[in-house]
Amino acid sequence: MQLQGMGIGRGMAVGPVLRMPDPLPEPADVARAAGAASEFAGVDAALSAVAAELTDRGSRAGGDARDMLEAAAQMARDPTLIDDIRARIDTGRTGQRAVFEAVGAFTAEWTAAGGLLAERVADLDDIARRVIAHLRGVPLPGIPVSDTPFVLVAADLAPADTALLDLTMVLALVTSGGGPTSHTAILARQKSIPAIVAVAGALDLADGTVVIVDAASGSVTTSPTDTEIRAVHERARSVPVPITDGALKDGTKIPLLANLGSPDEAMSAIELGAEGVGLFRTEFLFLGSAAAPTVDDQRARYTELLARFPGRKVVVRVLDAGADKPLAFLGGEHEDNPALGLRGLRALRANESVLREQLTALAQADAATDAELWVMAPMVSDAEETDYFVTFARELGLRTVGVMAEVPSLALVADRVFESADFVSVGTNDLTQYTLAADRTLGSVARYQDPWHPAVLRLIKLVGDAGRASGRPVGICGEAAADPQLAVVLVGLGATSLSMAPAALADVRAELALHSLAEAQALAERAVTAGSAAEARAVATLR
Repeated sequence: MQLQGMGIGRGMAVGPVLRMPDPLPEPADVARAAGAASEFAGVDAALSAVAAELTDRGSRAGGDARDMLEAAAQMARDPTLIDDIRARIDTGRTGQRAVFEAVGAFTAEWTAAGGLLAERVADLDDIARRVIAHLRGVPLPGIPVSDTPFVLVAADLAPADTALLDLTMVLALVTSGGGPTSHTAILARQKSIPAIVAVAGALDLADGTVVIVDAASGSVTTSPTDTEIRAVHERARSVPVPITDGALKDGTKIPLLANLGSPDEAMSAIELGAEGVGLFRTEFLFLGSAAAPTVDDQRARYTELLARFPGRKVVVRVLDAGADKPLAFLGGEHEDNPALGLRGLRALRANESVLREQLTALAQADAATDAELWVMAPMVSDAEETDYFVTFARELGLRTVGVMAEVPSLALVADRVFESADFVSVGTNDLTQYTLAADRTLGSVARYQDPWHPAVLRLIKLVGDAGRASGRPVGICGEAAADPQLAVVLVGLGATSLSMAPAALADVRAELALHSLAEAQALAERAVTAGSAAEARAVATLR
């Protein structure tokens, strides 16, 4: 039997299934024995203990996991959540029940909001489970312990689960939920673990069932034959491809860049062959702060990053925040649908002093280093917004300024955008979400969250064609660039560089070397004329 889902990377693994333990049972809605003050004190201590535990795990894990767990730790001490829990205890709820109900109310609200708030629901649920386990004095059900390597199967995984996975034991991940941009997917790429998400029927797999996990095809094969198992082991013994600059087999250069979330990740990216940075997310400086960081603080961190890439391109995205990544100093009213609200450049334009200080810090860091700094704005809708950002950035001393294509409208007017932008970088995660009206955090619409969809590819082609006509570069910095087969198609659509999680560089480099530019363009033409994502993937991967 074969189960199908969305593969992360190209890895393969074979081994017995071991399922995540069932979650703790829901706290009973019973009368409280202790007084409200005593009950709340216990909850407050448990929240502090969980926050400290998550911070410690993040420090030990590093990379994207550290950022995710630090954000989760901040959620555990969120004043609004704590006030809600206190209010429920005051009405007679036990501490456990108050935590369960308060977090449930938050998760319902965040799920309805969609976007990045919905992405954090699994983290919030994990916090509730940890706090309740503390209050009960029992261990939290987590990654199962085994004496032999196994394939981990779960409904979904929180960052706290995946951050410190024992890679000598966990061969692969299979989840029934999640999507290609979920935390499970992001951390699987970072750790180079074969993973398949949104697998219907995954939770029906019994412990001990031997499976082959093939991330490239997105398939989970149960009870494989000896021949199939030998093929997996032989592939694992194959000689790795040497690290070289990204190029097609005809010599066409396609720089392979890294997506980074902090300067600390730079060295590991370079070791894996990153030729520069295609997306540096600056949110780590802003999230969880009551006020925006100073120009001096920002300059120091940007200088630290740029100094690690002398003579190489580093593309920095200015703060991508707003209603779906709420920051107190950005203000703004409550929005019922923040994914379509005041976010990205819109939020920065409404808070121009924050943008001015960030661009000033970037210009100062650029002047102090030898890297080739490019700066871009997120969530840009049209040529007018492009003109605003490019003009503003250049007035502050920045030389190479561009925008991100994440909103379909920008792709439709890309020819006008290139009249002022020095480059455009396609953020395939949001472009896919907005094109197909499918929240990228919802497993129920995971099949729509597919950048192979011809509608998405046609929008990318519009950007690629406009870039080619203007003689200006088009980068890809969304998760789509980490799919080796799709990477070839993206080059055929006009992408001149690809940026991805560093762990994906080797597979993409190897796949590009198998195709000429003419072949990539032919594959792209097949894909954009397909009738569905599945058909596009099938026709573009034919040899």
